[in-house]
Amino acid sequence: VQVVESGGGVVQAGGSLRLSCQVSGLRFDEYFMGWFRQAPGKEREAVASVDKSGRTRYQDFAEGRFTIAYDNLNLALSLEMNSLKPEDTATYYCAICGDDYCVSRYAADYWGLGTQVTVSS
Repeated sequence: VQVVESGGGVVQAGGSLRLSCQVSGLRFDEYFMGWFRQAPGKEREAVASVDKSGRTRYQDFAEGRFTIAYDNLNLALSLEMNSLKPEDTATYYCAICGDDYCVSRYAADYWGLGTQVTVSS
């Protein structure tokens, strides 16, 4: 199984970025999937998750600003991030979480290598 993130970059506060995650080796839409992030010196934390039916869950800081979705056209998982803040600066990781929502890093079975998001003030 390979998990590959893309779409990170540098953006000013208030801006937007769209991350994408492509998976090979399994049918990604048959598993729970999600996005995590890790800032320097901090633990990896959940951001958003989606189940096999497309139902979503968000952490409080992501609710209303971030949108996770399956991109069926490109066979990928996306994370649309709006109204970005400097505190959103982190490496963002895509994960496959088997049979439960990605609400904890311990729920992930497979990880990508991450993509860096930097939000300048």
